[in-house]
Amino acid sequence: MSKYYVNKFLYTIDRDPEWVARYKEDPAGTIELWEKEVGSWLNSTEKTSWLSFTEDERRALETYDYVWLFEYGAHFFLYLTLFIGLFEDEYTQATGPLSYQREWARRLAPWIGKDYPSVAL
Repeated sequence: MSKYYVNKFLYTIDRDPEWVARYKEDPAGTIELWEKEVGSWLNSTEKTSWLSFTEDERRALETYDYVWLFEYGAHFFLYLTLFIGLFEDEYTQATGPLSYQREWARRLAPWIGKDYPSVAL
């Protein structure tokens, strides 16, 4: 498991509209392609062969399971901004402005008053 790797995925996907569109259309295929094209690079000259997603991480990313990501300790700002970009229009059309953010808050409400999971690597 690597919070760094999950956060790297969320960060890099969110910063490229083509990756965002691809992730919305085909999450599993996007994750696989990202691992090959982006995830294996440590920097502009070094690659790694030891980083990969666990099955739990992969499933959470494929299903946009932000509750699991929160409990796992992925950085909430990274997936919140990405998922707002993915789903805000659909939610707004269905139930009004800030609908996605309200659902996000409602689903994470059981954590109110508890120690949040650490986002530390």
